[in-house]
Amino acid sequence: MTSQRTRGRMISRLKREGISSDRVLDVMRSVPRHIFIDEALSSRAYEDTALPIGFGQTISQPYTVARMTEALLEQKRPPSNVLEVGTGCGYQTAILANLIEQVYSVERIEALVRLARSHFMALGIRNIRLKHSDGHWGWSDYAPYDGIIVTAAASKIPKDLLQQLAIGGRLLIPVGSPRKQSLQMVIRTSEAFELEVLEGVSFVPLRAGNQ
Repeated sequence: MTSQRTRGRMISRLKREGISSDRVLDVMRSVPRHIFIDEALSSRAYEDTALPIGFGQTISQPYTVARMTEALLEQKRPPSNVLEVGTGCGYQTAILANLIEQVYSVERIEALVRLARSHFMALGIRNIRLKHSDGHWGWSDYAPYDGIIVTAAASKIPKDLLQQLAIGGRLLIPVGSPRKQSLQMVIRTSEAFELEVLEGVSFVPLRAGNQ
């Protein structure tokens, strides 16, 4: 269930669902999703569904990862540095690292930081910096970012993240309550922040504090 044929079926499904970027599809095909989840669930690794990774968190479904990544890359100037809020097991991070020069990722659960780091080492990925911190604060040390991806749903868009976005950059974030959420995209211009609602989504909530 972790074969290239299985991954190929996932890619075909993503294409049918509207993912058109060859770059994103090629990376989704090459990054082994099954190593980011528990071995007991590996037979479901390439299904289009979110799966538990412990600590009340999930690995996002492949379509959502592809959709957010594709939207992030559709800029006039290709992003060279990206901030991810919510490392989790590191799957979305690894996808970004294969497309972006430098990825910064923040995770509030220390055990997941260690887990993600072990996955990156196993795959030989070296262009990711991790931080154990509250994601609402972003990571101002390396701002501004050409892109920011948030992998948990906020009740409202954190102001710190908006301020860390470069002019021309894009912020992808799920916003709403546990019952109703939408994937929103904010584009920062020289004069304002432009908001576009992309589609309905379902994410775990973006929580404050560390553990």
